Amino acid sequence: MTTITSAPIHPSNLPIPVDLFVSKKHPGLPRGVLGFADSSGKIVFRVNRQSSKSSSDDKMVLLDSAGNPLISIYRLLDGSWQGFKGNDGEKDLIFKVQRILNKFTRTELEVFLVAENQEELTCDFKVKGCHFQRSCTIYKGDSIVAQTNLMHKLRQIYVRRSKFRLTMFPGSVDPALVVALVVIFLVNGPKKFQILDKLPVSI
Repeated sequence: MTTITSAPIHPSNLPIPVDLFVSKKHPGLPRGVLGFADSSGKIVFRVNRQSSKSSSDDKMVLLDSAGNPLISIYRLLDGSWQGFKGNDGEKDLIFKVQRILNKFTRTELEVFLVAENQEELTCDFKVKGCHFQRSCTIYKGDSIVAQTNLMHKLRQIYVRRSKFRLTMFPGSVDPALVVALVVIFLVNGPKKFQILDKLPVSI
């Protein structure tokens, strides 16, 4: 398996599919902090919620294994999301996300990458899935970029939803961007199924 190393936000080629394991109960992280670990248990990404007295917008920060901020994720009052590079205010906008469907068994998002001198935004990615099953698929056109799914085992009747797998397929999409989109998906479904609603808040 190829280990993902953190880097600035730019395309990175994955030669083979890469699995990360998503949970709020990873050893080495405070309980309740959402982490993305590789097959050896090493934390590759984690998510911090932040509270600001000067803003009513929700904010989460995606960090690498060393705690460096990669993407700041803001939920706006209209229900849309924006992602900015790093954690230095709202300067370098990377993407915007709009929710186009939110039903009990189905959520769909459209993702728009922001480029300099771009007059009109076009949909670059779509995210579709079911929160109850911890299942979503990220599409770029007709190609599948990544998928999440529960870890079913042979002859297992009850499957725990507290830990699931994220598989990223070979391509040129930055793994940090993929993880950020998965995080946004996890907080966009029906509230009873949202995995991030009880994340610890840092001031």
